[in-house]
Amino acid sequence: MLIDRHDLVALLDRATGKRVTVVSAPAGSGKTSLLRAWAGRPGQDRAIAFVTVPPDQHDAQMFWLAVLAAVREALSEGHGKGRGEGLSAGLGAGLDADPPPAAPGSGGSVLVDAVLSELRAGGRRFVLVIDDLHELNSAEAVDGLRSLLSRLPPDAHVVVAGRRDPPLRLHRTRLDGELAEIRLAQLRFTEAESRELVAAAGLSLPDRVVAVLHERTEGWAAGLRLAVLSLAGHPDPERFAAEFSGSDRTVAEYLLAEMLERQPPGVQRLLLRTSLMDRVNGELADLLTGATGSERILLELEDSAAFVVSLDPERTLFRYHRLFGDLLRLELRRTQPGEIPALHRIAARWSAAHARPADAVRHLQAAGDWPDAARLLCDRALGLTLDGRAGTVTALLRAFPPGADEESPELALVNTIAELNESRPVEAAAHLEVGRSLAAARPPEHRNRLALTIASLDLLLARMRGDLDGIREQVGALPPVLSVPSNADVALGSDLRALALLNLGVAEAWSLRPDDGERHLTEGAALARDIGRPYLEVACLAHRGFTALSRSPALARRRCEEAIALASRHGWDAEPVIAPALATLAATFVWTGEPGPAREWLDRAGRVVSPGSEPGVRLLFHLVTGMFHAARGDHGRALEEYGSAASVQEVMAGEHALANLVTGLTAAAHVRLGRTDRARAMLDALDDERAGTPEIRNARALVRLADHAPEAARRELEPVLDGTAPSRLRLTSVEAHLLDALACEALGHHHTARKAVETALDLAEPDRLILPFTLTGARRLLEAIPLHETAHATLIADILDIPRAVPAAGSPEPGPGLSPSELRVLRFLPTNLTRLEIAGELSVSLNTVNTHIRRIYAKLGATDRSAAVRRGRELRLLSAGRS
Repeated sequence: MLIDRHDLVALLDRATGKRVTVVSAPAGSGKTSLLRAWAGRPGQDRAIAFVTVPPDQHDAQMFWLAVLAAVREALSEGHGKGRGEGLSAGLGAGLDADPPPAAPGSGGSVLVDAVLSELRAGGRRFVLVIDDLHELNSAEAVDGLRSLLSRLPPDAHVVVAGRRDPPLRLHRTRLDGELAEIRLAQLRFTEAESRELVAAAGLSLPDRVVAVLHERTEGWAAGLRLAVLSLAGHPDPERFAAEFSGSDRTVAEYLLAEMLERQPPGVQRLLLRTSLMDRVNGELADLLTGATGSERILLELEDSAAFVVSLDPERTLFRYHRLFGDLLRLELRRTQPGEIPALHRIAARWSAAHARPADAVRHLQAAGDWPDAARLLCDRALGLTLDGRAGTVTALLRAFPPGADEESPELALVNTIAELNESRPVEAAAHLEVGRSLAAARPPEHRNRLALTIASLDLLLARMRGDLDGIREQVGALPPVLSVPSNADVALGSDLRALALLNLGVAEAWSLRPDDGERHLTEGAALARDIGRPYLEVACLAHRGFTALSRSPALARRRCEEAIALASRHGWDAEPVIAPALATLAATFVWTGEPGPAREWLDRAGRVVSPGSEPGVRLLFHLVTGMFHAARGDHGRALEEYGSAASVQEVMAGEHALANLVTGLTAAAHVRLGRTDRARAMLDALDDERAGTPEIRNARALVRLADHAPEAARRELEPVLDGTAPSRLRLTSVEAHLLDALACEALGHHHTARKAVETALDLAEPDRLILPFTLTGARRLLEAIPLHETAHATLIADILDIPRAVPAAGSPEPGPGLSPSELRVLRFLPTNLTRLEIAGELSVSLNTVNTHIRRIYAKLGATDRSAAVRRGRELRLLSAGRS
């Protein structure tokens, strides 16, 4: 029963010339009808995305994922598509719809940036419509919407509609003249529109009757529509119009009973008993009524405009007009109060069986079945959190009676999950202990279910606290979780198994037990893939890259790139879940002497690693960042990063496998800054066990070399070189042989020094490990090796072609600011290659090489190739005398 409201549509058209439009009016004012009529017109010259916020939306991430999906769909469909019902990406629009990919704890700002990126790249006028904004109960989501509105591209417009003014702080937008506002006064029906509505309903009434009806309803759309429905076949329409009042109360008291009384008993029963559902389909309606044929009745009600609306193109899912639904529930409470708990239980069973756990918990709460609601929430809280619905979990927790969590182990465990999601391990540990003690008193059948959840949360908590030893000690609690086959009757069986494998694999990876770590992380990723948990799959793969680092940086690089590619497909390439892969990938480029890619991946890692990130990842990030600065000769900044890594280690409950490397590199940085006494004191304070590790022995050897005690340096290195103190990291082994070579050279043992360098090159060659040569100052040893006498001529050339490390912070940068591409060309100038051959080596065009050479000459103040090479050597951009 829609009529064409030309003036309002034109008003909305004009409003989109500004940046933001607010449509604010009470329920039943015709907001949604207007927006859909405006957006659904054929021949639109703009893309339109329509998002409807579902009732009581608590989850910022789910809101922004729906907005992002709607924007992408509208932009991809092009002109003339995505209109009307097809343009809606209403959150949770289908009972059986798969949830969009989500990442627990994901920052809403990342998704806001993604929406803005889509809008900027759209290349056309765009309108985003957000309806029912009053249902958005997430401060984080509202903050993100404020940010979006303040950064809209010029060709984008946003319409927000709700029952009250949105808390978006639009005063500045209003002062700038970029805000359009449509309120109840504009939405009221005119008398002429009231006549059109009556005529559209197939009624023939005198104008004076319509005028009275318009006056009595004051143009309120819902009141008019209800009145028109009741007027059909009324014996005395003039008396009806005279007595009718458009107030909410009168509508409730006068029209509801009249509408129900006109329906057959079976239809009345369906309307009342299904009114408890926000959305209903034929199957659920049959269960609630105990009858069959409910879908046919719902279709007929929609066709007769009886405040029933289908939500999908196939017309299988329905909802009632919200005002009408409120009135039906009021009538159900008045006439059948004893039936309501049983109806909620039926709805709960159906919702649980159709992957709607949050709705199932709400219905159990409404039925007063608090223990069952707590058990179901405990079973599903982890899954909801993994689906990005942690806000929903918190809201469901708050709906329990005060003090319920003090008596319920299930609610104590749900509180544990909620606190872990907020990165509050201390509070999480307290709730977990309450849950553990309460679970001990439960019957065996309940205790066994709770034991699975407790075991997995123990592991997760230990990982978030950096308690690696604690995870290993709890391995005895894992077999039930890891060995029980996935079974729908076991609470969260598959989710718990995948999470346990992830946590165990991470602990083993951080403990440098890479084989065990890789095995568990691989199993966890496969299980997560099988059960449709992409977030857990990405988490396993992101950590698996680190397990390969000790075997082969090249393999680690491939693993990390695979994990990042999968994360990118789900939109998580800027989420904390991928941080381990980003940091590990940066490490491989630092180790192979490629500062450009190393900086790029470190920057990306820095955007997702935060103080709330798990300690192991933070330690890795700070360590790799420090190594990056050390490779450039900036040992002051390197020390700052190593200090941050050490601070993380101090708050970890167990020792990270890279802790000794952090300590060794810290001492080495002090030596290279001339602070040998500080390095010596630092290393002397270590206990015997740590002092015997290869990383610390290398650092001690460096101190001995700085003290001009090469024999002592060799004694420190001997256990590392003979394998009695083996290193898991090939990087450390290469460094040990290079330090031994420097000690031999200082002793005048040139042949032994040469052999040590060759061994270091043998170890470094497979993965092109360049960093140890840069840090130890072994370039001069390489420059003395005739290339025709070594099997590693290419690697030596690569190492010597890298510019010498820059001075420490505060010193001027060497060279005239050549770009990375120009530096690559410069390194070919000492050779006999022609420009065409250089282009072939670099896989670029001859014109590109010519352009780079012209710029190199200009920046170096050179007039020819020989002068450019000479100046490059003076600036230490090229090795001396190497061709």
